[in-house]
Amino acid sequence: MTGTAGRRRFGVYLAGLVSAACLTGLALAARPNEREVKPEPNVQDTDRVWVLDFKFKDPRLIKVDVPGRGQKMCWYLWYQVTNNTGEPRTFIPDFELVTHDRKTIHRDQVLPAVEEAIRRLEDRYGYSKIKNSVTIAAEPIPPTRSNADPRPVTGVAIWDDVNPDSTYYSIFVAGLSNGWSVTDPIPPDTRPVVRRKTLQLNFRRLGDRYEQRSEEIRFQSPAQWIYRGSSLGVPGLPALPTSDEFRKKETSN
Repeated sequence: MTGTAGRRRFGVYLAGLVSAACLTGLALAARPNEREVKPEPNVQDTDRVWVLDFKFKDPRLIKVDVPGRGQKMCWYLWYQVTNNTGEPRTFIPDFELVTHDRKTIHRDQVLPAVEEAIRRLEDRYGYSKIKNSVTIAAEPIPPTRSNADPRPVTGVAIWDDVNPDSTYYSIFVAGLSNGWSVTDPIPPDTRPVVRRKTLQLNFRRLGDRYEQRSEEIRFQSPAQWIYRGSSLGVPGLPALPTSDEFRKKETSN
C-alpha cells in the first residue's frame, strides 16, 4: 500500500512538473520580443548631446475599421523611452517608415480607433498608459534616478498605408536626442541640410501581400544611430542660415 501510494504521489508530482513546464513554455513563447537600444556616440556629437534609451517590439499588423477610410491593415510599433540623462527631456517623436524595395515614405499617424484596438492587445488593463506621438510630447520624460528602477514611458507609432508588396524597410526614429548638425546643400537646393541624430531600425518581411502576418516581420540587427537629413523644423534649434550666411560661416572657420 505504501509503495503504491508513493508511486501515485510521485506520478501526481511529475504530472504537475510537466504541466508547469508546459505553461512556462507557453508564457515564454507568447512573450513578445522586446529589444533595447542604448545610446551610442557619433562623430557629430558635441558635449551637450543627450540621448534617450529606446526599447521596442518588432512591428505588428492589425486590421481595423478606420472611420472615413474603411477597413485597413495597419502597422504599428510599440515602444518605450527611458530617460537616463539626469534631467527631464521632452520627447517630440518623428517616426518615418521607408520601404527600400518600393521607394515609398510613410509618416506616423494619430488614429484613435487604431490606438484603441492596440491598447486592447498590448495594454488590456491600462497599466502602461500607451501614448501616441502627440500625447507623449505633452510632458517631459522624467529622469530615472541612479538608485531607482527605470521609469519608462510607453508609446505607439501607427501607419495605415504601407505598401503591401514591400518586404524590406526601415523605421527612422527622430526626437530621441538633441543632436543635430548642418551640412552643405544638396544641389539644386541652396539651403544647408539640417541632420538630426536618428535611430535606424531595419526589418524584413517574409511572405507575400495576400497573407500578411506579424510573425513574418524580422528585425535586422544591429540598430544604428545616424545623422539623417530632416525637412522638419526642430524645436529649440536656431533658424536655418541662408546659403550666403552658411558660406561666410564656413569661410570664417
